[in-house]
Amino acid sequence: MKRDHELEGIIKEPRRYTPVRYISDIENVNFIPRDEIERLKRVTRVFPFRSNDYYLSLIDRTDPNDPIRRIVIPDESELDESGTLDPGQESSFTVAPGCEHKYTNTAVLLSTDKCGGICRFCFRKRLFIDDTKEASRDISPGLKYISEHPEIDNVLVTGGDPLLLSTKRLKDIIEKLMAIPHVQIIRIGTKMPAYNPFRITDDPKLLDFLNEANASNCQIYMMTQFNHPREITPEAEEAIWRVRESGCRVHNQTPLLKGVNDNSEVLRKLANRLSYIGVTPYYIFQNRPVSGNRAFKVTLLRGIKLIEDSKKKISGLAKTARYILSHPLGKVEILGVKDGHFFFKFHQSRYKENLGKFFSCPVVESAYWLDDLEIPEDIRGSQSRASFA
Repeated sequence: MKRDHELEGIIKEPRRYTPVRYISDIENVNFIPRDEIERLKRVTRVFPFRSNDYYLSLIDRTDPNDPIRRIVIPDESELDESGTLDPGQESSFTVAPGCEHKYTNTAVLLSTDKCGGICRFCFRKRLFIDDTKEASRDISPGLKYISEHPEIDNVLVTGGDPLLLSTKRLKDIIEKLMAIPHVQIIRIGTKMPAYNPFRITDDPKLLDFLNEANASNCQIYMMTQFNHPREITPEAEEAIWRVRESGCRVHNQTPLLKGVNDNSEVLRKLANRLSYIGVTPYYIFQNRPVSGNRAFKVTLLRGIKLIEDSKKKISGLAKTARYILSHPLGKVEILGVKDGHFFFKFHQSRYKENLGKFFSCPVVESAYWLDDLEIPEDIRGSQSRASFA
């Protein structure tokens, strides 16, 4: 595979930060002024901070609106009280400690409540709040549930970030899933190729195990999260190459985020660079109305325009991402807008009768979330509202 380190705008000289130094106290971020630190400590008492010296080095410190900064550095706007901690109602799909089963074929294992960095827009930020116990170190109840449900043929191992686990622990989880005959696909949801690519490149045991796993009767997918093209550094590119060399298939998903990637040119560059390094653009998510996320919101109307404009200058190989709204009703693709209506399709559904169904709603220019629209009654059912209104 060609590994192009000369792509426009990315870091030209590889830098070494191994071992990467993690930082969980905002006071230890040395480029933030003291008076700002004091204000941000109010935020971190509610929503914790975590990053590392490698990722912080990607920030343009002369730009207060730098997109990498917005991803990981707290902001006082997070104290806005709109939204909820669980707008996707994930708790209602929990079938065992740390295990969710929302869609027929897919189970989710929350393997850890730790991440390489805490994204300020995270839709599971509730996991990082004290006394939250949704993720479970003991996955045996979840494994038992999955083994007893033969309709589950793929499992997403997520969290938190599974690559924050030791290789020995991650291997144990995946091997136990592989031992379940009807599990054919295992997905690892991770942002570590962006946050700390050395977790991959400096661990031959991890890569050896992935190679062995993919040589078996089970396929491993790595679901990455690159939110901005500047995260695709030579170090990140090297990590992706190693993962692909191990036989993993790699797909990327990102939310659409104001101040980070709400720009058609940024989306174009992101899609192109992902396709250049062999990563399939998979989903662009409408960011959920989570508590503290208001500053990242992009309306549906604007999101449709941005994504469609970005596709005008990319190849078909880079046009694979679907614009998705992950709602308690299901995984809903945002197809477009025409004649005063938004058009949607269910790719996954909480209710079997909605699976594959198309529907439309009259345009509301300020609408951000599905519940901000007049949803047809046969689609909505009894779902409660969870919007930024």
